[in-house]
Amino acid sequence: MRSRRKPGPLSRRRLRGESGAAIVEFALILPFLCLFIVLILDFGRAFNYWISTTHLASEGARLAAVDNAPGGDLQAYILSKAGTSELRNGDSRWITAPLEVCVNPGGTGEVGDPVEVTVTTTYHFLPIGNLPGFDDLTDMEIHGSATMRREVVAENVSSGCG
Repeated sequence: MRSRRKPGPLSRRRLRGESGAAIVEFALILPFLCLFIVLILDFGRAFNYWISTTHLASEGARLAAVDNAPGGDLQAYILSKAGTSELRNGDSRWITAPLEVCVNPGGTGEVGDPVEVTVTTTYHFLPIGNLPGFDDLTDMEIHGSATMRREVVAENVSSGCG
């Protein structure tokens, strides 16, 4: 029967030398992990604003197609329907310009002619413009558009931006 040998001093030293390796590796990865999470959240916010502008453009195109301008001004009405004051006023660190709502009627305004509504704003990403390779990612135009065919002759909805 063989007796088990006790680990020698070299084995103990080797085990003690690796005891903090995981925490050091985690400390090296943590800044990159945090940056990655912040970038995902920032992109998610921009995507949410894009969804909002697309929804507003669809609502505006539907109202333009049936020639319904609530309050007499379709652009002002769509602007008032924006879900946040950031989008309506452009007064936050992320949204730097208020929404611009444009109605572009195609054709002569007769039944069946297309009418397009675009909703545009500017989104400001986190200040990563100082990092090499990210110079073009500081501001991005968020653009939503929708086109529908007129169902009635255009009389109330005017073209232009507001």
